Amino acid sequence: MLVDSHCHLDFPELRSDLAGVLSRMGDNGVTHALTISTTLETWPAVREVAGASANLWCSAGVHPDERRDDREATLEDLLAMARDDKVVAIGETGLDYFRVEGDTGWQRERFRTHIRAARKCGKPLVIHTRNAAEDTIRIMREEGAAEAGGVMHCFTETWEVAEAAIAEGFHISFSGIVTFKNAVALKEVARRVPLERMLVETDSPYLAPVPNRGRPNRPGWVPLVGAGVAMAKGVTTEAVEAATHSTAEQVFSL
Repeated sequence: MLVDSHCHLDFPELRSDLAGVLSRMGDNGVTHALTISTTLETWPAVREVAGASANLWCSAGVHPDERRDDREATLEDLLAMARDDKVVAIGETGLDYFRVEGDTGWQRERFRTHIRAARKCGKPLVIHTRNAAEDTIRIMREEGAAEAGGVMHCFTETWEVAEAAIAEGFHISFSGIVTFKNAVALKEVARRVPLERMLVETDSPYLAPVPNRGRPNRPGWVPLVGAGVAMAKGVTTEAVEAATHSTAEQVFSL
């Protein structure tokens, strides 16, 4: 049994066939999925999808590279969304400097707001970091993110970054990237991360694992991610499934 700890079921590629997505999840032993919020505008759709099945849950938050000049998510916004029984996490939040030019202070302020919301409501953080690991870890420490805990989603950073995040009480989540032939450095990180500090995800509809790379991803393929982690660690797929399922239930209070 596995939990897909990060997917986007409100995206059209998945929502248009939600019944089929849920059926294939069951066929492949995926017991729960967490569908992740990326904007204020689309959060109602995220919540609606999460309400479609007892084994779906959602988060509340705004993705770090969703630039808005008119309206930022406030602490009060996030806390109001977090009061919903289907919301089990705050995010996805974090920092992403990959596509951003110029000042990035607005990202850091948004990240701080999300951390404060998670601490106040007592729900874990789903953190995204890309080309911004140093600032991400620094702000996590400055804002006391360890109090909330959570997960570094779709992890692609170095072992040193993973180690720093683990020291802050966070878990490391691996996506289909860990199955890619050229992901040698990431496989080494997966080998070193303790099994009890891991989660697995699809980030669907993106990053489909081998042998489905290039196709729209789906939660039912998270067992392929688990198999990739097992191969990297030299353990059985059953060990990865049992550990990550238990950890997901614990982190997100499923």
